[in-house]
Amino acid sequence: GNHTLLTEFVLSGLSNHPELQHLLFFTICLVYSMTLIGNLLICMLTVHPALHMPMYFFLRVLSLLDISTATVVVPKMLVNLLSEDRSISYLGCVTQLYCVVFLAATEWYLLAAMSYDRYVAVCSPLRYSAIMNTRACLSLVLLSCCSGKVVSVVQTAWMFTLPLCGPRRINYFFCDIPPLLMLSCTDTSLYEKQLISATVLVIFTPFCLILLSYTCIISSILKISSAEGRHKTFSTCSSHLTVVTLYCASGTLIYLQPKSSNSQDAKKILALIYTTVIPTLNPLIYSLRNKEVKEVLIRVM
Repeated sequence: GNHTLLTEFVLSGLSNHPELQHLLFFTICLVYSMTLIGNLLICMLTVHPALHMPMYFFLRVLSLLDISTATVVVPKMLVNLLSEDRSISYLGCVTQLYCVVFLAATEWYLLAAMSYDRYVAVCSPLRYSAIMNTRACLSLVLLSCCSGKVVSVVQTAWMFTLPLCGPRRINYFFCDIPPLLMLSCTDTSLYEKQLISATVLVIFTPFCLILLSYTCIISSILKISSAEGRHKTFSTCSSHLTVVTLYCASGTLIYLQPKSSNSQDAKKILALIYTTVIPTLNPLIYSLRNKEVKEVLIRVM
């Protein structure tokens, strides 16, 4: 009864050392610029007639999600690096949390859809065009977005039904569930169990589907007689596996221990990788390891 409900928050940012603020600003600004340029390039290249295939349609959607994820987090972080006023309104915090959870959950379900696309391409090549038609691809993307929206609405609503009494300083560079839980003045054990369940649902369920798809894919690849054929088939899947590994490692480490104050600095680094670095790496991973994308890039240039 002695607590005052919060109407705004203060984001502590990445570092409390003033001498590092300008260096961090220019570094993150460079990374964000690379994210925008790389993902916009992927979006433009994948509309080329030579890349009118389901795999590149999903890649284009993934690039749009990566741009959105970085844009929800990075501009506010850049402003805070150069400003002494690092406050964010209550509504702004709610909106940012909703968008971050929605985009992250949608990406996970989209990665599962991309693994299914690779499974059909490798294990049922003769039926690929019939199974992965335009309607099926749009349905998988829509299902991913709807699933992400449900997860985001539930998590955001539940998070902000908890009484957040202070201090109003969030030891993070954006509004996310783990640092907000540190501000709650009530027992959050039930919510933490629910968050772990949601993490399992959002990360490990798609991951299990991805694992199952690639088990079947690898089994089919091993049956290919020529070494060149095996290498070509596996190279189309290795980029996707690399991205899945990066997302899985950072996401699970952030959300499986939601209220651990000892690991808060480590979570900042992981969250920075998840929201800023991985969106920059995705275009490089998919383009540098993909012969068709490189050929279209050279043709366009």
